[in-house]
Amino acid sequence: MGFGELFLLAIGVSMDAFAVSICKGLAMKKATVKEGLTCGIWFGGFQALMPLIGFFLGTLFADAIEAVDHWVAFVLLGIIGFNMLKEAFGKEDCECCSDADADLSPKTMFVMAVATSIDALSVGFTIAEYDFPMALVAALIIAAVTFVICMAGLVIGKKAGSCLSGKAGIVGGAILIFIGLEIFITSWF
Repeated sequence: MGFGELFLLAIGVSMDAFAVSICKGLAMKKATVKEGLTCGIWFGGFQALMPLIGFFLGTLFADAIEAVDHWVAFVLLGIIGFNMLKEAFGKEDCECCSDADADLSPKTMFVMAVATSIDALSVGFTIAEYDFPMALVAALIIAAVTFVICMAGLVIGKKAGSCLSGKAGIVGGAILIFIGLEIFITSWF
């Protein structure tokens, strides 16, 4: 997987966190740099942690999954992508954007960061073929992209005045499906 694909993958897996950041911004009276940093650090940190966990699990079972790794990546990214599309098209309004969503307490952010980064765990299986330094670089790229996207999402949510999270889910789902297809197709050539 090249840098371009890794960057697109980072965008794809960060769309859930982006959508939550938009909703947080909508629920806030004032979006400050501190609040943006809080969202970015929580979401970016967990988006980096989950692929590393997946990487270690993938390397433990590398011999068992080496022959089917492209199938695993294709299926996992496809399922996650289709679920994101289904959720995005299934939303009629943004129920996630309530006054309670302005809460940035550690307990709330922990739960949201874990929930939005579960799909990034499967990314770790797709990078299990890397050596650890490259897997760490991949995780850091995902963290940096998520950090920037979440800070932007908070500002967009505050300034936009309407919920854009459904559109983020569409983009993220499409990107993940595309990457899954690309991994599957290139494994045959």
